[in-house]
Amino acid sequence: MHTAITIPWKPIIWSQFGAAIDTLNDMLTACPDELWRARLWENTSARPEYAEFWYRVYHALFWLDLYLTGAEEGFMPPAPFALIEMKEDDLPERVYTKAELQAYLQYGRQKCQATIEALTDETAQRRCQFAWGEVSFVELLLYNLRHVQEIAAQLSLLLGQKGVSVPDSVPKVE
Repeated sequence: MHTAITIPWKPIIWSQFGAAIDTLNDMLTACPDELWRARLWENTSARPEYAEFWYRVYHALFWLDLYLTGAEEGFMPPAPFALIEMKEDDLPERVYTKAELQAYLQYGRQKCQATIEALTDETAQRRCQFAWGEVSFVELLLYNLRHVQEIAAQLSLLLGQKGVSVPDSVPKVE
């Protein structure tokens, strides 16, 4: 006779997702003003602004927000942000400030925690369609977590290369 194992998935997912968001916040906080427009890489065929520190943070937060929604249809980021990530070669009208991006990060963190807390078997299995493919909402959450952590790692590398002391990755949140 087999005994079912009950695993507390929601707290586990939040613990790691929250840690990724907090690591991104640590990089945002650690960035000195003189590196706000520093490029993470030089060799790119895309517009140079796409590689700038501030834009990489915005990119991570925009997609965090969108993927937590689970669909492009009806999605609108909070002001002052726009749907610029939805169109190729489109940039914001101006460089966002650190304070604006920190507020967006806190918005995304709260939305993420609430989304995970409200997760049910039905919402976890909901199909989500994007240009790159279709996945269940729970798989989209994990993809989203990896994306946030990837950007945080890029920013950590840039800051470290520029001699800025950054905290280690956050292992988990409670």
